[in-house]
Formats: sequence, C-alpha cells, structure tokens
Amino acid sequence: MNMDITLSSRLRVKEEVVFRDMDGEAVLLNLESGVYFGLDSVGTRIWHLIREHESPGTVLAILLEEYEVEEARCEKDLLEILARMTEKGLVEIIS
Repeated sequence: MNMDITLSSRLRVKEEVVFRDMDGEAVLLNLESGVYFGLDSVGTRIWHLIREHESPGTVLAILLEEYEVEEARCEKDLLEILARMTEKGLVEIIS
C-alpha cells in the first residue's frame, strides 16, 4: 500500500503500539498485528519527534539542526521511514 506522506502531513502514533527504548535504540510492537519493528538511534529520534510534533516538516527541521546531513537526503530518508512505519501500522496519517 502506497502512503502519501508529505512534509505537511500530520501523523500520530497508533494507540496499539508499545514502545521500548533500549540504550538509544528502540523496539516497537504493534499489539494489533503482533509485528515487531526495530529502530536505530536516528529512527528512535524520529519516533520521539513524531510523537511530540506530528509534523514531518517540523521533524525534518529539527533533524537538520541536530545532524550533519544534506536536506534532500534527510527528507527522502525521513519520508521513507515514515511510510514504512505507516505500512506497519505504527503511525497513521491524521490529515
């Protein structure tokens, strides 16, 4: 399923997702589907930022301040991981 997530989308973490932070990396479990999803340290940071801000555009701006990365690369990678999280039922588009 193709998720049309853009920088202006609003996302929220689904209620049936359990999150555990393990020394800067995370494990997510979708209780509805039973699917586990692992995140490295950058993915974990993105997870926290989406929970706080809901906006991929805001998350991108923060990531660009915190990491030395080209904007185009960061945007592409961010939208890809958010699409994967959506496909796995971890987050949902709310507008």
